[in-house]
Amino acid sequence: MTWMMITVMILLLIAGFPMMMPLLAATLLAFFIFMQDLNIQLVAQQMIGGVKPAALIAIPMFILAADIITRGHSADRLVDLVMRFVGHIRGGMAVSVTAACALFGAVCGSTQATVVAVGGAMRPRMLKAGYNDSFAMGLIINAADLAYLIPPSIGMIIYGVISGTSISELFIAGLGPGLLIIVLFSVYCIYYAKKHNIPVEPRATWKERFVALRRALWPLGFPAIIVGGIYGGVFSPTEAAAICVLYALILEGLVFRSIKFRDVIDIALSTGAITSVVFILIAAGAAFSWVLSFAQIPQQIIASIGLEGAGPIMTLVAINIAFFVGCMFVDSIVVILILVPIFAPLVKAAGLDPVLVGVLITLQVAIGAATPPFGCNIFTAVAVFRRPFMDVIRGVPPFLVILLVATVLLVMFPQISLLLRDIAFR
Repeated sequence: MTWMMITVMILLLIAGFPMMMPLLAATLLAFFIFMQDLNIQLVAQQMIGGVKPAALIAIPMFILAADIITRGHSADRLVDLVMRFVGHIRGGMAVSVTAACALFGAVCGSTQATVVAVGGAMRPRMLKAGYNDSFAMGLIINAADLAYLIPPSIGMIIYGVISGTSISELFIAGLGPGLLIIVLFSVYCIYYAKKHNIPVEPRATWKERFVALRRALWPLGFPAIIVGGIYGGVFSPTEAAAICVLYALILEGLVFRSIKFRDVIDIALSTGAITSVVFILIAAGAAFSWVLSFAQIPQQIIASIGLEGAGPIMTLVAINIAFFVGCMFVDSIVVILILVPIFAPLVKAAGLDPVLVGVLITLQVAIGAATPPFGCNIFTAVAVFRRPFMDVIRGVPPFLVILLVATVLLVMFPQISLLLRDIAFR
């Protein structure tokens, strides 16, 4: 049954069907062949049940907020702020890209929006400063991964709903790994700039820094709302998402005046199209996961690959490899929907903290977004920068190695992720 479902999915993917069709086809085929005694309405019930959790409302809200600020002035102000403070050091512009991606990720939670907003502003400046184009694009599409780790994170929301893990705990647990990656990327950027003798930018005066800080105060309100509001007990992650939309509309529409009413309509339609795809995938994945659980396929897979009774470290290694490889070829949401239920019994048996597992899974999903052959950040960069696929991915390997090093450090030292969670919730 397992191989039949996998074969059907692979054949339909090769034939060019959108991902929701292979999921549903494999689910229905398994149902009609092996579960004919059950009512077909169960499949529809599972699909509806998959999109019923209230926490999922946060996804379209964060997507809408990201669309609004991507078309506005927030990204430019955040980039300018970072440049004023670190642009004068050797490799400062590359460090600024990393920090700007982190800040913008804390505003929108979308890796692709971060590539568009930060990359569009910083890539021309990096080329003018003497950076190689492949290095610049590799840095941008990999630093954009920080948007998946630093709250808000759509990947963490989906994982939290599927696994029953607290989304608030996942959000705060992503901060430690995010800061670790910022440090590792910055060290490499400084090394690269020294090796290639990249010129140093003029040091900004404190007056210029103060002006940049004042201009960025409004965009910096986003992470303050999300982090401060959630962990101050003011509102839930779902409510924070709705507040972010209102804040984005006020900021870009009334304060900056960067969007007009007709722009809001176009943005809403774009968000609706993206959200419909995400929710159809979630619904199809819920039905698929139900069939897997009903047929006890996760237990069969775990036993067949020799992971039954595996210890915590071995389990974490297996999870990281599975999600890393999966996200290289398939959409990250689909990988989360399929693999989380498969590994759930193994995680429970090994006594692992589901928050740590969720952060590691989110990190692998983020890495997959910038990893050939099908990383979504890569294709976003191809479209935005208008460069060939091979040129875009040429600068990826060093950053991929850094991200894998970060993964190893998280497995070896879980407190990198769990310390802030324990302080806030324990």
